[in-house]
Amino acid sequence: MKIAMVGLGRMGGNMARRLMKNGHQVVAYDVGKASVDALAKDGASGAYTMAEMVKQLPAPRVVWLMVPAGEITDKAVNEVGALLSSGDIIIDGGNSYYKDDVRRSKALAAKGIHYVDVGTSGGVWGIERGYCLMIGGSKTAFDTITPILRTLAPGRGDVERTPGREKMGGTSEEGFLHCGPVGAGHFVKMIHNGIEYGLMQAYAEGLDILRGATSENLAPDMRYDFDLADITEVWRRGSVVGSWLLDLTAMALVESPTLKEYSGFVQDSGEGRWTVNAAIEEGVPAEVLTSSLYTRFRSRQEHTFAEKVLSAMRKKFGGHVEKPAGS
Repeated sequence: MKIAMVGLGRMGGNMARRLMKNGHQVVAYDVGKASVDALAKDGASGAYTMAEMVKQLPAPRVVWLMVPAGEITDKAVNEVGALLSSGDIIIDGGNSYYKDDVRRSKALAAKGIHYVDVGTSGGVWGIERGYCLMIGGSKTAFDTITPILRTLAPGRGDVERTPGREKMGGTSEEGFLHCGPVGAGHFVKMIHNGIEYGLMQAYAEGLDILRGATSENLAPDMRYDFDLADITEVWRRGSVVGSWLLDLTAMALVESPTLKEYSGFVQDSGEGRWTVNAAIEEGVPAEVLTSSLYTRFRSRQEHTFAEKVLSAMRKKFGGHVEKPAGS
């Protein structure tokens, strides 16, 4: 397929490269000329205006937006939407709020343009590992872009098959899923990220307790000086708490056992707040997810080793640049 990629940062650029590596044609656009030039050198067709980009696409045109959520996405959707025609597709692969998806979809529907929201997980490693994709939109649009989704997703790979799935169809085993109508993809991704907050917090607190086992508050014969790099490594092998987040934590601790270059100042990207808001609207208790969000707020005032672990994980999986120690 031929597709336009708008936004060539850490995620968008790598996604475009993965598509090209597997035979798709990419028209690349970014507000930064250097980013377009760089992707053009890798085989993309560069475009330096939205209009130039759209002219290079065959009907039905497919434009994938990979830009920051909020006003920037709104502006991009409006600009691209003004250039597209009935039957064309706009995909928002960023971390938009699902209620914004519903609003945008209604505005585009007047022109017959399909809007698809794709919750995308995979971070800076996705170019090789593939991206977990959670899709919202019409079945017609989903079917049209399935070749793109199948290329970006990890595929079945060597992941052990869940017992009982042999008789079940669908694409979830390939790493992409049509979750429902517009907004459903970003809703699922929102909850995914809320869970991620809780998992990260659990690892961080547990490692902080292990690190504190040398405390003078403890009896001398009950003090332990643990090697956290070794402990996370042994947990990776056969433990029920094994995960990719643990893999990345083990990597970070090998590189820096004390995580001294991290300040412990931990950002939140929005989905954690939206997850808590959704829980409130639904009347569903979410104590762990809420607590993990509040811990990130607190980290901006005082810092513990646990917060340094959180910072290390964020940098490892998403390339997020955290404030360095001493800043």
